[in-house]
This record gives sequence, C-alpha cells and structure tokens, in this order.
Amino acid sequence: MSDYFLGVDGGQSSTIAVIGDDHGRIAGWASAGPCNHVGAAEGRAKFLRVMGECCTQAAARAGLPTQQKPRFKAACLGMSGGPDDKAVLLAELIDAERMTVTHDAKIAWAGATEGEPGVVVIAGTGSIAYGENVHGESARAGGWGYIYGDEGGAFDIARQALRAALREFEGWGPRTALTPALAELTGTVNANDALHRLYAAEWPRARVAELAMTVDRIASEGDPVATDILRGAAQQLAILAASVRRQLWNEGTARISWIGGVFQSQILLERFRTLALLEGDAEAGPPRRSPAAGALLLAYRVAGLPLLPQPLHGIKT
Repeated sequence: MSDYFLGVDGGQSSTIAVIGDDHGRIAGWASAGPCNHVGAAEGRAKFLRVMGECCTQAAARAGLPTQQKPRFKAACLGMSGGPDDKAVLLAELIDAERMTVTHDAKIAWAGATEGEPGVVVIAGTGSIAYGENVHGESARAGGWGYIYGDEGGAFDIARQALRAALREFEGWGPRTALTPALAELTGTVNANDALHRLYAAEWPRARVAELAMTVDRIASEGDPVATDILRGAAQQLAILAASVRRQLWNEGTARISWIGGVFQSQILLERFRTLALLEGDAEAGPPRRSPAAGALLLAYRVAGLPLLPQPLHGIKT
C-alpha cells in the first residue's frame, strides 16, 4: 500500500487540502471556506468544521476511508494568523506520524520557490515577505496586521484611496476619479459619508479590501492619484522583499517571487519587479507552485522524501 501525505493551505479567504502519494502524485484535493481565526466564541467550532470538511473531502477523492480520521505518513499545515492556537485542534482531526503546523508564509515560500532558497512576497488583503537561504536560515518582514502594518496589501490600497477622496473633499488634495467611484460603490453622497459607511459592520475588512480592484481599474484609465497609490504600494512591497534579502544574503543571487491578488494589477506588478531587481543580485519571477503544493512539499520533506508534487489538471499545484 502507498503512504499518503497531506498539505493544507489554511487562509483568510479559503482552505485547500491536497493529498499526495509516495511518488508525488496528487491523489485527492478539496477546498472549503476560511479558517484563519479560532479566538472568537464561534471560532473554534468553525475552524474544526471547515478543516474537517476539507480534509474529509480530499480523503474521499483519494480513496481513503472517511469513517475515521485519515492516516498520513506526514502532514504539513500552513495557517493564516499563525499556528500556535491551531496545533492542538488539528490533532483532533488529523492522524499523522509526523505533523508540522506552521504559518502560511512558509508554505507560500515553499510553493513559490519549490523549496529552494529565495524570498516570496505575499500581498492579498494584507502583506508579508518571507524567505529562507541555502543555510536554512529564515527571515520575515511585515505581516503585522491591518492596523499596524500590511503595507501594500489590498486593504491598505483601499485605505489610501479613501484618504485621497477625503483630501479632495476637504479641498487640500487633487481631484480624482476615485471620489465618485467610492461614493457609487458604498452608496454614499461624499467621501465623509463613505468614511462612516466603511466603519459599519456590513463593511468588514475583506470587503473593504475588494475596493483595491477599483483603484486598479481607475489607475488603468489614467487617473494619476490612483496610479500613485498603486506605485506606492509596489514600493512598500519591494521594501519588504529587500529587507528579507538583506537579512539572509550577503552575496549571491536571491530569487524573489510574488503571490496574492494585489499582484493582478499590472501597474503594481511592473513597478514591483523593477524595484525588486534594483536590490543587488536578484531575479524576480512568478511562483512556481501554489501554497497548498508548498505545504505538501514540506510534508514530503518532513518524511525525508525529496519529492515535488506533480501537477494535476483542475487545481493549481
């Protein structure tokens, strides 16, 4: 019988579980909702439900018995929000000879670089840069949350857009097409009204972050204020990458990759690539594999197997 290995990407927007056999073939996979926080009153039950559904569905597709906890040779789970409050709960759901619970930046790095030395910059709702060098030393920059950090992330881009609209409203900022766009999207009459609307419960952080797509659209139509916001976000993300690189590399070429919805903006991505390549010996390119594949790769490594998950049609591995 084959041994099976589990990799999980537990994120703020979705959870993806991938099961591979001892030859690197993807045997099963599944996706479910977010599982990033367990601290709230309903958080623990939600976390267990989402993780249970995701792993059970993946196990069923892999042909593993689902009447009891699936048995894995090794498992690696990367968790948004950190692993500390989730490891004990995961032991209730997953039976593995060796199980590693880590942060989502590490599995994103492993997927982006296929486990080779390099740096990955993640920019979705928030932002963080993480890297490892040839000696196995690691470093990070950013990832401190939307109040104290997350520079260049989607929420920060949306916040900068609202600030630009507020400056125009008060008469000390230039006119920008962001102002009517934000008013229309929030159903408000002016920037001040929009500000109060975005503080309301019906506009949680993830929904506010979606406004970053509007900033990109308006920038692509030639609005200089929106363009400056995206270029500023690119600079912040490049600074995070440079910080990690300087912590880990005194010499030699460092590969820098990126992942996350913010990089769908061509304006931001082109500026980020330009700035990233200015920092010493560096090469920049898109991620080679997904974070879920990175988690599975790390599960193989925990078991001492130098395998790469094989691509499977229908999922990004």
